[in-house]
Amino acid sequence: MIAEPNAASNLPSQKENAVHDETVPESAVQNGSCVRNGNLKTPREKRKVREQCENVRRNSSSSRRVSQLQNGEVVEAVTLFEVVSMGKQAMQSVVDDWVEAYKQDRNVALLDLINFFIQCSGCQGMVTAEMFQSLQKNDVMQKMTENFDEETGLQYKKFVAYPWILTVTWPVDMDNEDYPLIRTGPYWKKFKANFCEFIAVLVQQCQCSILYDSYLMDTIISLLTGLADSMVRAFRHTSTLAAMKLLTAVVSVYLNLDVNKHNAQRLYEVEKKRISGKRTNYRLDQLERKRKEYEHKLLEIQNMMNAIFKGTFLNRYRDVIPEIRATCIEEIGSWIKTYPDAFLNDSYLKYIGWMLYDKQAEVRLKCLLGLQGIYSRKELVSRMDLFTGRFKDRIVSMPLDKDHEVAVQAMKLLMLMSQNCEDALSAEDCETLYQFVYTTHRPLAVAAGEFLYKRLLSHEGDEEVQPKGGGKFGASTDHLKRLIRFFLESELHKHVAYLIDSLWDWAGKFLKDWECMTALLLKNAEEDGEELSDAHESVLIEIILATVREAAEGHPPVGRGAAKKILSVKEKKIQLEDCTKITEHFIMVLPQLLAKYSTDAQKVANLLQIPQYYDLDVYSTGHLEKHLDALLREVKDIVTKHSDISVLEASSRTYYVLCSEEIAIYSQVDCARTQLIDELMGQLNQLLDGFWQKEEGFCTDAGEISRMHSALRRVAAFHNAHNLTKWNLYDKTLRLLVFETEHGSLPVLMILPALQCTYFSLLWQLAAISENPPKETLFALGRELRRFCQICMCFLHHKEKDAFMILCDWLLILSHQDSNNNEEAVGLLNYLPSTPLQEKLLLFIQEHVFMEEEDESKDLTEEEERQDESCKLDDLHKKRSLLAAYCKLIVYNVVEMTAAAEIYKHYVKTYNDFGDIIKETLSRTRHNNKIQSAKTLILCLQQLFQRHAESQDSSSGVDFSSASFTNMKELARRFSLTFGWDQVKSRESVAMIHKEGIEFAFQGATGVDGKCLPPNLSFLLIISEFSNKLLKPDKRLVYAYLQRYIAEPLPCRGDEWQPLIWYRNSLLANEDEESSVLGGSGEWSPMGTPKMSSFKRKLSNGSLPDTSQTEAASKAPALQRASQLASATGKSRKRLKSREMHLQEHLPFLCPGGLRRRYCKDEIKTEDVSEEGQAEDVIEDVDVDVVGADQVIPARVFEL
Repeated sequence: MIAEPNAASNLPSQKENAVHDETVPESAVQNGSCVRNGNLKTPREKRKVREQCENVRRNSSSSRRVSQLQNGEVVEAVTLFEVVSMGKQAMQSVVDDWVEAYKQDRNVALLDLINFFIQCSGCQGMVTAEMFQSLQKNDVMQKMTENFDEETGLQYKKFVAYPWILTVTWPVDMDNEDYPLIRTGPYWKKFKANFCEFIAVLVQQCQCSILYDSYLMDTIISLLTGLADSMVRAFRHTSTLAAMKLLTAVVSVYLNLDVNKHNAQRLYEVEKKRISGKRTNYRLDQLERKRKEYEHKLLEIQNMMNAIFKGTFLNRYRDVIPEIRATCIEEIGSWIKTYPDAFLNDSYLKYIGWMLYDKQAEVRLKCLLGLQGIYSRKELVSRMDLFTGRFKDRIVSMPLDKDHEVAVQAMKLLMLMSQNCEDALSAEDCETLYQFVYTTHRPLAVAAGEFLYKRLLSHEGDEEVQPKGGGKFGASTDHLKRLIRFFLESELHKHVAYLIDSLWDWAGKFLKDWECMTALLLKNAEEDGEELSDAHESVLIEIILATVREAAEGHPPVGRGAAKKILSVKEKKIQLEDCTKITEHFIMVLPQLLAKYSTDAQKVANLLQIPQYYDLDVYSTGHLEKHLDALLREVKDIVTKHSDISVLEASSRTYYVLCSEEIAIYSQVDCARTQLIDELMGQLNQLLDGFWQKEEGFCTDAGEISRMHSALRRVAAFHNAHNLTKWNLYDKTLRLLVFETEHGSLPVLMILPALQCTYFSLLWQLAAISENPPKETLFALGRELRRFCQICMCFLHHKEKDAFMILCDWLLILSHQDSNNNEEAVGLLNYLPSTPLQEKLLLFIQEHVFMEEEDESKDLTEEEERQDESCKLDDLHKKRSLLAAYCKLIVYNVVEMTAAAEIYKHYVKTYNDFGDIIKETLSRTRHNNKIQSAKTLILCLQQLFQRHAESQDSSSGVDFSSASFTNMKELARRFSLTFGWDQVKSRESVAMIHKEGIEFAFQGATGVDGKCLPPNLSFLLIISEFSNKLLKPDKRLVYAYLQRYIAEPLPCRGDEWQPLIWYRNSLLANEDEESSVLGGSGEWSPMGTPKMSSFKRKLSNGSLPDTSQTEAASKAPALQRASQLASATGKSRKRLKSREMHLQEHLPFLCPGGLRRRYCKDEIKTEDVSEEGQAEDVIEDVDVDVVGADQVIPARVFEL
């Protein structure tokens, strides 16, 4: 809402005189910040104001000389506004100077202060003051107006600021809603802080003298109250902020006076007792006068506070602008905390409670912050009972707020209420709030973790009074048992890491007490009367793993936090200390734990993940090799006992971590690993030898199948992380797979681990290729790679979907390998899937991901329903993995991009399950190739349209109201939304969609003399969903391309041509040339009349263009149309609807693309010429951010 600094200087003086009766000095016009006084009492006062205006004019030419360096120039602060803008270094002295000036001549000083508030609103206009005493009451009421002068283009406001009537005049350009308080950047943020500081300093410096003269504060309060009632946002916002800060400063003055009054009262009483026998005393009289003076000042301050509160706050706390509402709520919270005796009651608290329901997050946040300041003080909480009972439910629901910061502050407020308000929160409320520790937003989860820890896990005095029998771990043991109990009761068994992360900042002391945790696990029932149950032990082991991971990695778990946290030097030091502590403790304890729980797969799988967080150098530096031997023995024993894949992968990972060649224990671990693999391979070879001897009879023995399955799984788990090439595993597993493809008698349990072993063997062979390998080796390896692809394709029919995952990963690796930058090796080993293989992959996805499953409705128990829901979730997870694997092949150009069309068809229907995967695929493919991605989208819609047309009765035409057609339109709408707001970035893609759509819609149109309706014309309704993504010049290009299929008017009636009309309307939406296009004889012109856009641009210097009266009269209708631009769309649509019958009688002839040049050559040439002639007009019609873009980007899209 800020006009140009020289806006007033461009206004003719006669126009200004039309608004104001008094004569305006030229200096006042040249300097918009000058204050005029048109009706002061004495000639002396008039002369002073006139001299002030002349001084301001003289200083304006040299106002940037001293004081502060800004933009390379030295700037001198002349006005109060300039002082506040540049900083608060000299603010104290400037306020002192202003107070001295006020004492000499308060009228001039007050006018300077009034002008300061007007300038802070961003107004560079003029302020005129008239004396209130010289007017009658009726005139005063007439003066209090706010209007717009149409003749001058100025807006003015008149209001009473006792003892004046102020007239503020500003250009109409002030409505652009840009003023200092809402401007962005550090400079303007500093300005706002300086503005608030200036008001506080002003009140502070005036509190000992002129604050109580019944003149200064009355004028300021009248001014701010009048501006706060303005319809102009800048005035309203600035004056409200000033009034609220003024009341805050006055409250501080009141408190100081109240303290002085009580001191004076005590001195008076002491003095009175001391001289009780005497009749009179000068000291006593002096103290009495002083006390009465304080009481009088307090009364005046109270009146000021009431005037500001009732005149500004009560009107503005419900303002339409959220910033104003937030300011009011922020300050009332400050008043309540500063002066609770007056403000801490339900008459004021109710405003904060009401605004907790505000639609804007900023306002709700200020309410919560204000309440935190109140509830944090126990002496104030006792007076909040009624408020707490009335608004507690609202506060309890606010952690679910869509704004993250509001949710976090609501949780912190509830924490304070729980601490300082007894029984404020019920058990149900607390149970609800505890669950926020599992939320993905970490600040909210941490706040909920504090609430959980202080409310449930810890109690005051736990460290002093330890439970009986707890020993040295008494307090930690109690905390851990409460934590385990809470986790089990929450029934979210897969989220231990999130629970620990939420509690880490508050309960880190006992969460790092691994000695206590392991002691609980190793404790015998004889030592303590209470032993942990199996469920409690499982949870405790998960807690140990989560705490070890949190301490070693130092960042939150996956899904909570955008990226890994950058640790400070102190945090890194703590992390290293924790890693050392973990290593030193678990090196000795972990073998004991593995031995105790060696038969429990879940517990062992979690415990085996701990060694990857070791500081392995501790083994050698601490001479702890004997504990390493114990660990390796236990891991080997676990591998031979278990066939669970999680246990085997954890064991393999443990050997991989310990087998680092850089550490001293490598030889010891490598020897143990070799010994273990020898045993595993010996078992597998023995089973394979027995199989090849029995051949077909082998499959009948279930025990042999189970042993073979376990042996293959163990070897596959180790082959994933360790190179087993020297054991010649590839030939053994390949022979099994070939046998299955030839005979088909192997059980599924053997096929998957055999596939995995073969897959890992080939990967290790690829990784082992040297820089210059022999060609024979490359040929042999390439042959094996292709052979494995064929084998995987044969296994796609199995119910186990892992073969598909292996094949997708394998194809991705083969198509994106570098082979140590060896081009010859890349050429020999590179492999892209054939067309039949691509078809099989797509068919697999359609059958196993998008195939609808029949929902069998049965009467299930609650436990059965829970199990059924769990199975559905697992199945959905597998489907998402399959779809993601296939979409990666599309994104990385392993399969044709057109295959994505089949995936996109399910975008809307399966949005909840797979929408994120499909959307990401669409985004990545568009990034790779915009044109091809657009063709894939239109291909998807074309295939759906053809399927819909085939299902419809050919005689009745396309049913627009059918469910399938509606779904197509919705799918097209969703596709258009994926292009976002940047129309320039998506120009080519959207233009290609329209081009392909138009060609498909007119495909099959008859010859020149034919009048047959194109069979696919209804497809234009589908692509009309993309019209709003076209830029204005591109809409004209698309419309011109549509014209090429339309040669001349053709009489025709009926609703079957409606799609063409609707599509054309979508291209001409928001265009002023519609009336000219629709006019005439009903023919469609290729281009419209250029729109008058001069009035769209802002008037220079806030004034109207200097035109003659004749020109203004001739342009009045055009300007009137331009001012109604916002409603042009609705009106144009009404015009289109009223002419539909006329259009149907004169529809253009539909000409197929092949005959266009032969029969319409002359028309096309004319059209091209007209387009070139109007190019300049088109550019003028484009938005500012589009003019710089390449105006002919989509032109090549429409080349035939």
